[in-house]
Amino acid sequence: MTQREVVKVREGSWETLGPEASEIRRVVFIEEQGVSRQEEWDGRDEECRHFLALWNDLPVGTARLLPDAHIGRVAVLANARGLGVGVALMRAAIEAARRQGQPAVELAAQTHALAFYTRLGFEAHGPEFLDAGIPHRNMRLSLQDR
Repeated sequence: MTQREVVKVREGSWETLGPEASEIRRVVFIEEQGVSRQEEWDGRDEECRHFLALWNDLPVGTARLLPDAHIGRVAVLANARGLGVGVALMRAAIEAARRQGQPAVELAAQTHALAFYTRLGFEAHGPEFLDAGIPHRNMRLSLQDR
């Protein structure tokens, strides 16, 4: 994949985007990171807005926005990392929350990704904690004055 290609993000329901999003999440979270199937498939996908990143029309990343304005399950396939896919997904999810009238968005970031979210304007708060055996911190981005 080259930098010249453009990332496109589709937004939709789990029914529409679930097959492709679930495959990306399976590869990234279950295979790469060792998250158990029970923890990954938490039963909340039906109630979320989903985002699917396409690189040259190939699905390479996904994220979801929960009704309470938490962004989660942000995953980018290894061969597409560093190409702006994660930024495109986050911008789409943040914009969807803004359209819903949410005052802020929150997420639980894996600690290795804190700098990525900080560059997008998120601020970490609270102590480090384990989720699925992986160190995380809570982060928040105010949508007021933006």
